[in-house]
Amino acid sequence: MDEAVIWHDVECASYSIDLPMWRALADERPGHLLDIGAGTGRIALDLAALGHDVTALDSDPALVAALSSRARERALRVHTSVGDARAFDLGRKFALVIAPMQVAQLMGGEPGRAAMLRCVRAHLEPGGVFAAALADPLEDIEDEEVLPPLPDVREEGGWVFSSMPIAVRIEDGSTAIDRLRQAVSPAGELTESMDTVVLDQLEPERLESEAGGLFRVLPRRTVPEDDRYLGSTIVMLEAV
Repeated sequence: MDEAVIWHDVECASYSIDLPMWRALADERPGHLLDIGAGTGRIALDLAALGHDVTALDSDPALVAALSSRARERALRVHTSVGDARAFDLGRKFALVIAPMQVAQLMGGEPGRAAMLRCVRAHLEPGGVFAAALADPLEDIEDEEVLPPLPDVREEGGWVFSSMPIAVRIEDGSTAIDRLRQAVSPAGELTESMDTVVLDQLEPERLESEAGGLFRVLPRRTVPEDDRYLGSTIVMLEAV
């Protein structure tokens, strides 16, 4: 399996607390649905299994290939496309576009978000909705909290993969999250590497303001936190 697919599954596949919210939105907004930053299909496959017409977009060809393969294995129809959320043209309109798991915070600042908003608006039907999940990795962390979170762990083909956040840093208006990745082979050999994800610091009010002129702001939704994962705020924008 491709390394990008492995680590995406380790770090993202077990997250499920947001699924009820995306299912509810898909039911409320029937029609074509676009999942931006779909990865290996955590949400796209779930919604397709419920009968929704889903298109999945991701910038990583390996993740899109894995998603397509999994859809075929489960006899699910999911349209897939490789593309950047800031510059894509799918040639169709959608009733609902979703950006789960802080995808909107991976655009590299305001210019990138502006490009994403323009692309999304161009792909929405009149009255269509863009729903984007935002989170603050530092929210609710107390100064005296010193214990690290539990690692994300996955076993695949006799290998055991583990990914643990070990540091969160503020850098020039962004939040950098350092993860220690460990892989243990069936023979017990350990390999380690570091990975860093950089999220734009982005409050819901700011994204709503940046969307002015293209969208009408709707009431926000929320995804609750649990004992392992942060909650998130879902910014709701309607095409005007």
